[in-house]
Amino acid sequence: MKSTEIKVVPTANDDIVKFEADYFLTQHSSHEFNNIDEAKNSPLAQELFHLPFVKRIFIAQNFVAIDKYQIVQWDDVAQEVADQIKDYLNNGGITISETSTPKKVPITIYAESTPNPAVLKFVANKKLVLKTFEFKNIEEAKEAPLAQELFLLPFVKEIFMDENYISISKQDTVEWTDITPDLREFIRNYLEQGKQVVTDNAIAAQEQVAATSSSHKPENLDDTSKEIIDILDEYVKPAVAGDGGNIMFESYDAPTKTVKVILQGACSGCPSSTITLKNGIETMLKEMLKGKVETVEAVNG
Repeated sequence: MKSTEIKVVPTANDDIVKFEADYFLTQHSSHEFNNIDEAKNSPLAQELFHLPFVKRIFIAQNFVAIDKYQIVQWDDVAQEVADQIKDYLNNGGITISETSTPKKVPITIYAESTPNPAVLKFVANKKLVLKTFEFKNIEEAKEAPLAQELFLLPFVKEIFMDENYISISKQDTVEWTDITPDLREFIRNYLEQGKQVVTDNAIAAQEQVAATSSSHKPENLDDTSKEIIDILDEYVKPAVAGDGGNIMFESYDAPTKTVKVILQGACSGCPSSTITLKNGIETMLKEMLKGKVETVEAVNG
């Protein structure tokens, strides 16, 4: 059984800290508890209210947010709370009971253009997935119910999901102006029904592939490869995510000083991707890793 990990995430409010899990604790609903009596349908919240500094508890998506009284500082207790939540979940503890009446979160979806004219980005007002997923066809999407239903639409070619958006690649036979309203409404209706975007099996399968990929394990990478990954994660991924895509490190060849990457979502097959690779990513890596990088290539265009 997979062990849950909990990450401590500060917020703009010094009294509130988020404790993020690596899977969804609720599906398309949020819950707020002001005291232990209100939390009767959340065994996890009830347990946390036994901590004397807990004032309010919010549970939504993949996190538990706690508002504290000022008798303690989060620096002193946050890690202990994170460990308590982790142990509770790993021992099979229930977050929200099925009898609980959730506060439904209104779903809004808006369409956003990308540098790739064949790809449109549909952005939600809530988190949809905790990891990136790319599906080239309906067979690959067998553990992604939303993607499977989208592939039944004749104009959907490929699908990429990350955080709070879905990038959809269309067939050349249609124009975005003709299908965008229908796609936006389709996705909104699907999410409002509380259906799963991807199954737990999809996340487990992705992690299993990563675990068995020996070439990308940190202990098997040379120092330059690790530096390249760090640079891509910090400087490049946020920018390409804004354009509805993703970039992943594939390999580094020291003798030829060549970096190979995989482009996903709107970046894959984008007419401007070559310019971005050469004038952007390649220039950055050559500047930041002087003498170690000469060329950056995309293995999938």
